[in-house]
Amino acid sequence: MLAAERKRLILEKLQEDRKVVVSELSLLFDVSEETIRRDLDKLDKEGLCIKSYGGAVLNESGGVEMPFTVRKKKNTDGKRKIAELVTELISDGDHIFIDPSTTGVAIASALKPKKRLTVITNSIEVLTELADQPGWDIISTGGTLRENYLALVGARAKESILSFNADKAIISCKGFDMRKGITDGNELFSEVKQSMLDSSKVHILAVDNSKFDTVAFSQICDCNRVDIVVTDAKPSDEWMDFFAEKNIEIKYPGV
Repeated sequence: MLAAERKRLILEKLQEDRKVVVSELSLLFDVSEETIRRDLDKLDKEGLCIKSYGGAVLNESGGVEMPFTVRKKKNTDGKRKIAELVTELISDGDHIFIDPSTTGVAIASALKPKKRLTVITNSIEVLTELADQPGWDIISTGGTLRENYLALVGARAKESILSFNADKAIISCKGFDMRKGITDGNELFSEVKQSMLDSSKVHILAVDNSKFDTVAFSQICDCNRVDIVVTDAKPSDEWMDFFAEKNIEIKYPGV
């Protein structure tokens, strides 16, 4: 097994279990414990884990983001539920923004039965997912490719987004908090999502339940900037009261 593949698998295990043990990884990958320690050293230096005695724990800091290829395997069932609900909000012929989140890719796939959509995105994965979709207009924002994220960001991406006027923007986030608002792990991603909100009429936040009551590094917007929240499980009574107070529509399975 190549070192890069082993690294990806270690990250997946960290994402799932929140911690790893050197001796267990050594047996799993049939390599020496010293090799595993070197792997964990590299991940620690990249800020993806925190080395501990005999292993490592996931770095859950709000400013750290796992590579896209690892994140897309997390909570796939929840993303599928969210994607199915979002399709109910999109009409044939709509012009929509889709952000570069793993949830955004699931939504793009679920939207394929729709007709004549125009999709503007800075996600390489969304572009690939929709590359052979007949009768749609698929528009790339351009911009600078962000390493490990499969997303285009920067001034050119923002300028491109602001040149359009879309019906709906579909964004996700890393943190969703009543006081701190909607947040992401990286300022460049927050800026692009802000531009999508600025250039659309209806704002849809697609967010799984694990992001509630969490704050990440960079603010995208206040909670009342979104019109509809789509999630994979019924929020708490406190959140339901909050949505009612802010006049935000909430959609979750069973409703």
